[in-house]
Amino acid sequence: MMEIQQLQAIATQVRRDIVRMVSGANSGHPGGSLGCADFLTVLYFEMMKHNPNHFSMDGKEEDLFFLSNGHISPVWYSVLARSGYFPIEELATFRKLNARLQGHPSTDKKIPGVRMASGSLGQGLSNAIGAALTKKLNHDNRTVYTLHGDGELQEGQIWEAAMYAAANKVDNLIATIDYNGRQIDGDVEDVLSLGDLNGKWQAFGWEVLEMDGHSYPDLIETLSKAKSMTGNGKPIVIIMKTEMGQGVDYMVGSHKWHGVAPNVEQLQQALIQLEETLGDY
Repeated sequence: MMEIQQLQAIATQVRRDIVRMVSGANSGHPGGSLGCADFLTVLYFEMMKHNPNHFSMDGKEEDLFFLSNGHISPVWYSVLARSGYFPIEELATFRKLNARLQGHPSTDKKIPGVRMASGSLGQGLSNAIGAALTKKLNHDNRTVYTLHGDGELQEGQIWEAAMYAAANKVDNLIATIDYNGRQIDGDVEDVLSLGDLNGKWQAFGWEVLEMDGHSYPDLIETLSKAKSMTGNGKPIVIIMKTEMGQGVDYMVGSHKWHGVAPNVEQLQQALIQLEETLGDY
């Protein structure tokens, strides 16, 4: 088990990677990426059983992860690279023509660690359910994880999939909602309120947990609890409270940084706040 300080150091470097990638491409989605850096660091470096050195699409006897809100690809690419799926230096090719690391992850690019094309919101849960059912059929007792944006829950396919998962007892599935309250057009509450989100998932037949997406003890404890609840006949969802732009003071809590790249001056302001802990690409 990693020390919390080690995990924090990884996440700080991941945040540094994110702002450098997005600024270098002058395009991308830094806000949600920064907000999910702690979660994905804990998931990949502490919770999941996975093998970066021998990636396969099937992922037999491994835990699987599906990024449904694919626009936050910078954080995922950084975590994958820092986990050993592909060379860290490849992060410099983000959103470049003919590069593998496009703005939204794509399977046709054959990126190790990526098992579905995402970015068209609402589809990740359906894909994950298929993978989870496949594991059941193959008597593979590993877990399938997903991540979704809160604004993404405005897509109807999410709720069709949620209903299906509960009805079919897909209990090897743990979905996490990045509940930062922001989406590209403004605050989620103003664009289309999600209402009682905890109650909604319960009504759809899911086990519901909540956690602070920036507290490492809470991340580890809640994800461990979710894992212990698998196999009991119900899918599990975690409502994770985060701040968009976490780690960069001028981005925190603003939907304006959902999909805007920092310029050179803004990048330098961000890098001053984010220590180089593992070495830049």
